[in-house]
Amino acid sequence: MMNVFKSILLSLFIGWGGFCATAQNPEIKHIHPTNWWVGMKTPNLQLLVYGKNISSAKVSLTYPGVRIKKSHKVENPNYLMVDLEISKAAKPGTMRLVFSNGNFKNTQNYTLGVKKYKPVAINTPDFIYLLMPDRFANGDESNDKFNDMLDRQADKNVPFLRHGGDFQGIINHLDYLQELGVTTLWNTPVIENDTRLKKELHGNLQAAYHGYHFSDQYKIDRRFGGNEGYKKLSTALHQRGMKLIQDAVYNHVSEDHWMFVDPPTKDWFNRSPSYTGTTHKEQSVFDPAGTEADRKLLTDGWFTPFLPDVNQRSPFFATYLIQHAIWSTEEFGVDGWRIDTYKYNDMPFMNRCNQALLDEYPNLLIFGETFVTNPAWLNYFVRNNVKYPFNCNLPGTCDFPTYSAINESLNQPFSWDGGINRLYSTLAQDYLYADPSKMVTFLENHDTDRFFSVVGEDFNKYKLGVTWLLTARGIPHFYYGTEVLMKNTKNPTDAEVRKDFEGGWKGDKQSKFTATGRNAKENEAFELVKKLANYRKNTPALHSGKFTQYLPQDGVYVYFRYDNAKTIMVVMNTNAAESTFDTARFSERMKGFSSAQNVLSGETISGLSSMKVPAMSAWVLELK
Repeated sequence: MMNVFKSILLSLFIGWGGFCATAQNPEIKHIHPTNWWVGMKTPNLQLLVYGKNISSAKVSLTYPGVRIKKSHKVENPNYLMVDLEISKAAKPGTMRLVFSNGNFKNTQNYTLGVKKYKPVAINTPDFIYLLMPDRFANGDESNDKFNDMLDRQADKNVPFLRHGGDFQGIINHLDYLQELGVTTLWNTPVIENDTRLKKELHGNLQAAYHGYHFSDQYKIDRRFGGNEGYKKLSTALHQRGMKLIQDAVYNHVSEDHWMFVDPPTKDWFNRSPSYTGTTHKEQSVFDPAGTEADRKLLTDGWFTPFLPDVNQRSPFFATYLIQHAIWSTEEFGVDGWRIDTYKYNDMPFMNRCNQALLDEYPNLLIFGETFVTNPAWLNYFVRNNVKYPFNCNLPGTCDFPTYSAINESLNQPFSWDGGINRLYSTLAQDYLYADPSKMVTFLENHDTDRFFSVVGEDFNKYKLGVTWLLTARGIPHFYYGTEVLMKNTKNPTDAEVRKDFEGGWKGDKQSKFTATGRNAKENEAFELVKKLANYRKNTPALHSGKFTQYLPQDGVYVYFRYDNAKTIMVVMNTNAAESTFDTARFSERMKGFSSAQNVLSGETISGLSSMKVPAMSAWVLELK
């Protein structure tokens, strides 16, 4: 009898122990998105919930107009996906999500706001300014470093470490940007990069100061000012009538991202038995004779050994990324998106993501970064006029073909297909793009050699390049410091083209933000950009008019921007000597005009039958 009683007690004990092992208070570390809004065009919202053994919890809520459609368990018990439906009848407020496990409950408040933000359209009148927050200006030294982050260093004297630039530093110099004619700010990524120093190709240990190593999509990096600091910057821009572009990275995350450390599923990231890098060969995507194996190597290979490649074919991860883009647009007031490493992404996913953003925010500018200098290849990754089996829906893209062409045109002698003919022939292929006006043009960026160094620090060539950029079709963007002749090449590392903007740190000997801190040539460069950028902004014919170009002859390139109100004639003499030429061959665009005003010099030119243009110079003429 005693043995039977002991057996019963043992069974009860084992049963209770098993219950205790499973029926624990659900621990929740993340609920993403962190908040949402009523009034969205899609009623569906999928919450990614992360916490120890959360998958065994049951989820419930009682909130008018909101219901739980389904919960999804995945391989990792620390994740639970919860599908919500938010009806049009739902009101803003705080709903209570209850996660139950036996007698234990964990209640999480979840905020529903009202969708309010309407992005301000970014178009051809705009002038985009690209900067690295860490390298532009330090407005708040208290956020330079934090002891609870993986990278605890900040030293502006070491090129590979963080330097302390932040949102407040940018806000402090918005007057400078507006004076220059900037209408739109594009920061390199501002999302948290809580990562260790990484060993780069050149062997140095480098901080993720550039922002491309995400560790948590729903946190803005504290070293820039965090979520609230980013909102402050957005508000400051919009109060001035300026606009904000956010830099997106869908292709990869940091190896220190909490999702990579503890992934929801085995296929959350693209993995191979051993490290497999991408080929970087975009041709494999659209090659009619190409192979699936080569395409997969491009898209699924890792960018570097410490940047895990995201599997965008995972339906849960795809939804996570798309919802984050929508969340960021509404939460921070984003007017445009630049998408990093576009060609490495899964194109069906990108089409879905782009369309989801445009469905909610039709005014958004979305453009990609595909480092391809051949228009016949680049056009595949943007809306185009070619009948491919698969058509990308990306509205615009960084115009790497014209970037390459203008740099080469200014450094090569004029020939049948060299010199300025290179730029002409590149623009002649605009027929490939559905809307060339959505091409984002540039002379340099954070991944290239500095333009002033590319042209051998030749100031005349610099002025030619700037003049072309601010009179060409598309939406022009500048890289910070181009206007004050910042220079260098990527030798030995990228840090050489990511120097601090002088004057942005206490203790800087002089400030390039002021005329007195710039030398005569720097001031001349600044004034050229300022004059052309503001003239472009206020002259519809120049920024949105039709574009007609003439075959370059003897090193002289002539093109026109015009509408019913004005005609602008641009003449670029790329020769080392003065050029005199007859204008009769331009008669279809010059007919009826007898004089012109040189926008750059203010000089009035009477009699347009012939022109004498100084060596290595450009004229921007408003025909009268």
